[in-house]
Amino acid sequence: MRVIGIVAEFNPFHNGHEYLIKKAREIVNDPRAIVMPIISGFFTQRGLPAICPPQVRARQALLCGADVVIELPFSFSAAPSSRFAEGAISELVSTGVVTDLAFGVDVDDTDLLMKLAQIDQTSDQFNMSLNELISTGISFPQARAEAIKSAAKAKGIDGDLDTLLSSPNSILALDYLLALKKIDKRNRINIIMIKREGDAFSSMEAESSFASATAIRKLISDTASDNFSRSLIASKLTGLMPDISLGVMLSKNSDGAFSFPNYVDYMRTCITTVNSSSDIEKVAYMTDDLSGYLKNFAGDIRPGTISDTDFALKDFEKKLSTKRYTLSRIYRALASMMAGQDSSYLNIKRPPYIRVLGFNSEGKYCLKVMGKCAKAPIINRPSDCLELQSGNDDIKKIFELDMRASAIGWKLYGKDIASEWESIPVIVK
Repeated sequence: MRVIGIVAEFNPFHNGHEYLIKKAREIVNDPRAIVMPIISGFFTQRGLPAICPPQVRARQALLCGADVVIELPFSFSAAPSSRFAEGAISELVSTGVVTDLAFGVDVDDTDLLMKLAQIDQTSDQFNMSLNELISTGISFPQARAEAIKSAAKAKGIDGDLDTLLSSPNSILALDYLLALKKIDKRNRINIIMIKREGDAFSSMEAESSFASATAIRKLISDTASDNFSRSLIASKLTGLMPDISLGVMLSKNSDGAFSFPNYVDYMRTCITTVNSSSDIEKVAYMTDDLSGYLKNFAGDIRPGTISDTDFALKDFEKKLSTKRYTLSRIYRALASMMAGQDSSYLNIKRPPYIRVLGFNSEGKYCLKVMGKCAKAPIINRPSDCLELQSGNDDIKKIFELDMRASAIGWKLYGKDIASEWESIPVIVK
């Protein structure tokens, strides 16, 4: 049985995601290969809540080519690319069935990515270079990119490093390779790198049928002043998402499964919480005096800082961003604060369980095999964790954190904050 693991967010599921699934099957020359995406839950890698619940995004994926969808816990999904990648790869490997790993890249020179993955980013020399660069006041991603360039030059690695290391998607791809190198020591998993089609990874405008998820989310946010009119969303997104994916999202919104999130309300709640928190410095990712910066920012809030009409947060982000702290870093820290994740959670290096979000008939067979060879417990619903957590502190901490994150998400989607307790896997026949 060939099982292709894919790390994704499907925020929401668009044409590029469908292309990735189809292309991966073509490359392994097996149209019946099982495709198993692992997706973020209620919060994404950037640190903001997803545009719709994980169950909706799982259904989109299952109706557009995936067979089994599993969830990456909050502590790993709303995390820097290295933690995000290692968490996702380790969970896929722990299924015991994944034979291939497929992911998109923004560059043609995949050999260069493979060479960069041979650089030891845990060495004393690399970390010394990294810390020296950070001390100059630049952000961590910029410092890391410069440290990698320096190490590459010392090793005689040539290529367009500037372009590669300036692309968030390529950095994620590099982190997937680094994680796989650490976890799959016997090189059992085949690597499939697929050139991204269409618009750039974080392009704000939809310039082709392969629009970025960023552009699609902006188009949805632009309809907020019209109460997220489904007819308006349909007219804007037709052709940018598979028809069935767009249909799932709009029908689930129509039948009350979720409301599109108001990010203005969420951000105002975050700022209020910053103002009232007495120990914010203990929150994950609040190091480097980020806690002090956010305290000062929250204290200086004035009318209009978070405008009622700034649904995509673009004006707010211009006020919030700094040279030292990236927006993703700030958003992940705020998400951690809201969900109650302190720095101790970061000592848990890999997801302690596998949460199944949905499956089809082929995926059901795959899950049966997983049940015999998985290296971590398989969870179908939150209640499954109640017995497991009594004997495992990591499961208890990660599960309780996931449930707190889900409460924030469901509130934002206009549902009961305890809705996650009723969640069961999506089944597509």
